[in-house]
Amino acid sequence: TSETDVRTLARKLSDTTIDLLINNAGLLQDEKLGSIDIDSIRTQMEINAYAPLRIVEALVSQIPEGGKIANITSRMGSIADNDSGGRYGYRASKAALNAFGKSLAMDLKPRGIAVAQLHPGYVQTRMVNFGGLISPEESAKGLAARIDGLNLENTGSFWHSSGEELPW
Repeated sequence: TSETDVRTLARKLSDTTIDLLINNAGLLQDEKLGSIDIDSIRTQMEINAYAPLRIVEALVSQIPEGGKIANITSRMGSIADNDSGGRYGYRASKAALNAFGKSLAMDLKPRGIAVAQLHPGYVQTRMVNFGGLISPEESAKGLAARIDGLNLENTGSFWHSSGEELPW
């Protein structure tokens, strides 16, 4: 979330070609109606949505034609697939990341750069107290397959690591 750190990163990588940029950031808080914490929501927006966009802005000049950007998002960022409510900050921040990613896909397609929004699945990580349905290894394998299949024909898509195209 630090603009100074992003500038430092960009300066340190200024001579590096970036064929694949993976934006992987996630903070999940559990706001419920009646106990909304706007500061918590703001922090989730900073980490989950604004930081990845800031990173792309800082590094995009180093991504060549044929390069790819993979934004690790969440199915919880799907407005059409929200059937449980709650988690306002996380849902909104991942929906914002999805919108940013879709716009990046349209803006970068003429430069030959493909962009995807990728849901890793419900992964057994600390973020969910290791209660997920798939292992980190299984998720990584699926994400790698989605990234390998990313091209200008499907740029801007929103996929589950399993290969299922997700609703917006």
